[in-house]
Formats: sequence, C-alpha cells, structure tokens
Amino acid sequence: MKKRVYIETSIPSFYYEIRTEPEMAACRSWTLEWWDQQSHHYELVTSLAVIEELEKGDYPTKSDTLALMESIPILPVEDPIPEIVEAYIARKLMPNDVTGDAFHLAMASYPQCHFLLTWNCQNLANANKFDHIRRVNTVLGLFVPMIVTPFELLVWESDENET
Repeated sequence: MKKRVYIETSIPSFYYEIRTEPEMAACRSWTLEWWDQQSHHYELVTSLAVIEELEKGDYPTKSDTLALMESIPILPVEDPIPEIVEAYIARKLMPNDVTGDAFHLAMASYPQCHFLLTWNCQNLANANKFDHIRRVNTVLGLFVPMIVTPFELLVWESDENET
C-alpha cells in the first residue's frame, strides 16, 4: 500500500521556480528530483485550495505549474475540516487564515495522509512547531502527518523495509 502525500502549494511552485538564489535553486533541484524520481512511490493528493492559490497572481510559470497538478486527485472538504481549521487558529497553531496553512494541515490530518509535503518551513515543516501540532491533533483526535520537505523524502524505502 502506497503512503499518501498531501501536496501543498509550495511544491508545484518550486518545481517551476525561476529565482536563481542558491537556496531557491536548491529547493527547486530537490523538488524536481523528488517529483520526477520518487513521487511515483506515493499516492499524491491535494486540495482545491492549492489549485486556487496557484491560479492567483500573474507569474511566468503559471500554466506549467497548474498543468503539473492536473492529474493529482483533489481531496473533498469533509464536514469537520472547517471546525478543525478554526481549532488550529484558536489554539494559535497556525496563522489566522482559514484557507492557508491551517487548512492544509487539516486536509492532511483528517484524511490521515502520511505526509504533508511543503517548503513552508515557517508554519508547517518547522521542527520547533511539531510538538505543538502533535499535541493539538492528539487533543482533537486527529492523525498526525509527518510534515516534510521533498529533501526528506528523496530516499525511498520499500514497504518490506518498514517495521
């Protein structure tokens, strides 16, 4: 059984990143490597919020970025999701934006995605916040996805190596 990965907005954005600063180029390189060489080992999913974020603005790689996401299944927004988002915001776990990071975390947690894949290291893939995320999800009775960057998923291990 493939592990499920929720693809957050920053992943397709970095796939087509055009900035040349070293940190941007590194994120782009790791994203390309994971997407092109490792992503097939996983069940990829996303949300309509990701597509809507990618549709906003005018940037040179917009059509390519949206095309990259065309084949990725969109998870439905189940009834508890808005309540979970509000709980995250009320507990100061995520910024006060009902379609932002709190929404992405809820969309990965409620349907029990194994991973939330992101380059958002301020609010999501932040080791200093993970204990708070784990505590809040535990109190809410939710699964706790691993929140990772593509770099952390570059080496894939088969299910037979899992314990």
